[in-house]
Amino acid sequence: MSRIGKMPVVIPAGVTVEYKDSVLTVKGAKGSLSQQITGAIDVKVEGNHVVVEALNAEQETNARHGLYRALIASMVKGVSEGYTKGLEVRGVGWKVAKQGNKLVLNVGFSHPVEFAEPAGIKLECPTQTEITVSGIDKVLVGQVAADLRAIRLPEPYHGYGIRYKGENVEHKEGKTSGKGKK
Repeated sequence: MSRIGKMPVVIPAGVTVEYKDSVLTVKGAKGSLSQQITGAIDVKVEGNHVVVEALNAEQETNARHGLYRALIASMVKGVSEGYTKGLEVRGVGWKVAKQGNKLVLNVGFSHPVEFAEPAGIKLECPTQTEITVSGIDKVLVGQVAADLRAIRLPEPYHGYGIRYKGENVEHKEGKTSGKGKK
């Protein structure tokens, strides 16, 4: 039995959880999310807790037991608090700006790169070198942040690129002239 799957998920005030026909729906102040539950897994809403139960002891069921419990916990947190990822742009003359529902990135290419804001995600630029990705779906927020980072990955020699806030990029030593070596 999964250790994570055994733990109940606490439902905060203002959040409703409904399980019907193998579909779990979580509604809160920030929006609504739903998840299809497959396999030998049963979900019960008991008061202000959600309990996920495995109906057999097979390895696949055990893995899904913990997975669905983690997904439900992420959904509950998302509709009540939301998720945020921060990105930093580092480079000489590099900057980002929001124009309508697009993010315009000047990151060392010969042309500006436009990134359209996906549905369910809010992109903000508090400064010219910062990007904030926020939304209620944890997976979607992480994927959009990864897609933005992939536009210009941090390089190890000067540290130029788009990186997550707090990410440490190890710097490599540059080439040497070779003088003094025999």
